[in-house]
Amino acid sequence: MVYIHVPFCHRKCTYCAFYSKPVRGADGFGRYVEALLEEMERRKGEQRHPIRTVYFGGGTPSILPVLELARIVEGLRRCFDLSALVEMTIEANPEDLSPEYLESLQQLGFNRISIGVQSLDDKILRLLNRRHTAQQAIEAVDNAHKAGFDNISVDFIYGLPGDFRFPTFNVKSVTHVSAYALTIEPGTALAVQVEQGRVVLPDDDEVVRQYYTLHERLEAEGFRQYEVSNYARPGYESKHNSRYWDRTPYLGLGPGAHSFDGKKRVWNNPDGSVGEETLDAADAYNEMLMTALRTVRGLPATEVSGRQKEQLQPYLDCSWLVLKDGFYCPTTEGLLHADGMAASLFV
Repeated sequence: MVYIHVPFCHRKCTYCAFYSKPVRGADGFGRYVEALLEEMERRKGEQRHPIRTVYFGGGTPSILPVLELARIVEGLRRCFDLSALVEMTIEANPEDLSPEYLESLQQLGFNRISIGVQSLDDKILRLLNRRHTAQQAIEAVDNAHKAGFDNISVDFIYGLPGDFRFPTFNVKSVTHVSAYALTIEPGTALAVQVEQGRVVLPDDDEVVRQYYTLHERLEAEGFRQYEVSNYARPGYESKHNSRYWDRTPYLGLGPGAHSFDGKKRVWNNPDGSVGEETLDAADAYNEMLMTALRTVRGLPATEVSGRQKEQLQPYLDCSWLVLKDGFYCPTTEGLLHADGMAASLFV
């Protein structure tokens, strides 16, 4: 699996802590693509198996002109074996998704699109410093469907200021929903606004209520939760992200991208330097606990010691977990406590 990080954004969302940089015109895009292609050539030997999934994330990949995206896709085909490719995803902002652009994405081989809707309340979108309106988001979903995308994911954020409303859109066109609880990241504009009292967030009880409301409405529309923040229609779970959760090795390309070979994690720093860490057995096991208990599939009982089984019993008693087919599976309520349950088992 390959991840491509596209660092450009028209402007920074107030909640975002990911590495991104402002658009500096076509020359900036060209220099970025040249550097990315050079990195592909240099690191192509790190993926010895056919690539099954490719994911363009960011930043805002849909900022890139079609010609630059075409150069990247051509580089991928030249440097990697894509004969087994089943999913190629691009993250996109609604305002970028004209019918013509969507048609070009289809022609380049993208078969999954993840649209950053975040909210369908224009007041909230302005607060978050998003460039699109609610109507543009609705039209983007419709246009993607009309362009031939039959695997459309949308992102939403809950736990935002103001009254909570379940997002309404042409849900029949959507196959996947990522619903994230708002996290206040240090150093972001939103963190400053909250600290200064200019933005007031709902309390924890209200955020939990919103989680259950989203869960119930999505399940009623035919979606099934398969990870704490992700819902899909049967068969439309994200193949790429699911492999992160089972700790499949992956190659990350571009500034800010991370790679993992099963034992060592390597990342590209924005200044061009490279960082790395080697996981010992305890680190690897604890990561497995964290990722497994964030999924509905759960934690294999074979990975749990006798002492840990005793530690898990209270979670079974209070119905945060159920033991099913040899797995400790988090319930809907249990997923809210996944990180705490995992931490209690750390070695």
